[in-house]
Amino acid sequence: MVNLKMLWFVFLLFSATINVDTQAQTFTCPERTGFFPDLEECDLYYICSKGNYEQRLCPDGLVFDDSDPNKERCDIPANIDCGDRTILQEPKPSPGCPRANGYYRHTDPLACDKFFNCVDGVPHELSCPPGLIYNDLASTCAWVTDANRKDCQKPKKDALDDGFICPDEAVAGPDGRKLPHPTYPHPQDCQKFYICRNGIMPQKGSCSAGKVYNEEIFTCDDPANVPGW
Repeated sequence: MVNLKMLWFVFLLFSATINVDTQAQTFTCPERTGFFPDLEECDLYYICSKGNYEQRLCPDGLVFDDSDPNKERCDIPANIDCGDRTILQEPKPSPGCPRANGYYRHTDPLACDKFFNCVDGVPHELSCPPGLIYNDLASTCAWVTDANRKDCQKPKKDALDDGFICPDEAVAGPDGRKLPHPTYPHPQDCQKFYICRNGIMPQKGSCSAGKVYNEEIFTCDDPANVPGW
């Protein structure tokens, strides 16, 4: 009597083998030598040598950089445009690391200014510069207004002993670009001024002897060049 279960198992095994062989045969080296991406998987690529190819897979969390066929390079997804190559390998998560490699937000939802650099499944905690928070999409630190993270509130600002707190408004320099470390005049002493590191950390500053703060150019200057002096 024919064992139907055994026949069905053999059929499935044979079908799977046919599918694997068919998928493997769909790739053709564009050139005889080089490194080339898979058409569907962003972390899968091929090493071609004399027209023959070998299949390779980037470490989990990284994707293949197909910008130069002469270079074998995997990078974080934020740096690579995968286009239609949207399929990725199954993740290999660990505590703090959604995938084995890459940059990820901190597991503490209140630690917006911290993130993890995962290397082979081991998370390494890093901190953003003062005033910045971690940006998931760019895998880097960014201003609160640019990070697009509704879960993060604007960080509390420090105050100096005289009560000065860095203003919320961005300051444009003489060229119209936002100053990363804006300065402000002291209300009583023209030789003194304030520096806001990353727009949030206040610090006292003072001009050298014979100079005064010029708020039009945001730096110390000769008194003759400062209006109202």
